[in-house]
Amino acid sequence: MCESTVEGFPIYSRDHFVISVAVGLVAGLYAGVDLLTGLGWVAFAAVVGVGIDFDHFLVAWYNTGEPRAIRYCLRHPRAVFTDQAAIFHEYELGKLDRLLSHVLIGGPLVAALWVLAPPLALLAAATLYAHVVADLAQDIRDVRETNAPLG
Repeated sequence: MCESTVEGFPIYSRDHFVISVAVGLVAGLYAGVDLLTGLGWVAFAAVVGVGIDFDHFLVAWYNTGEPRAIRYCLRHPRAVFTDQAAIFHEYELGKLDRLLSHVLIGGPLVAALWVLAPPLALLAAATLYAHVVADLAQDIRDVRETNAPLG
């Protein structure tokens, strides 16, 4: 959900929201669904595309042994919307940590959805793919610009 402006983390929730809404719109138009169903698809894509970033809190907790970022957001709920850069410290969340956790959660999520609703599984897969590609593209730019480590 939240990402820092520390090198490698400039993609914010609002950016993932816009990307996810675009995926939902394109998927709905391609599938030819009615307006109400299309709006549901857009909402679903937005929830998946932004919601996957909640794993960052678990990764940061795992890496540090304490839930500092969670406590920070509970004490400063406005930061979730107005100051995402303040949520995570550089040492809490590495580039590869984020990407790995997205893949580890996204794969089983898509598989479970496939059993329940194959069209939503495809939409979730496309949304998560776009999310990970956006994160990875930014990480590559950071590495090229600053020679930042990938870990």
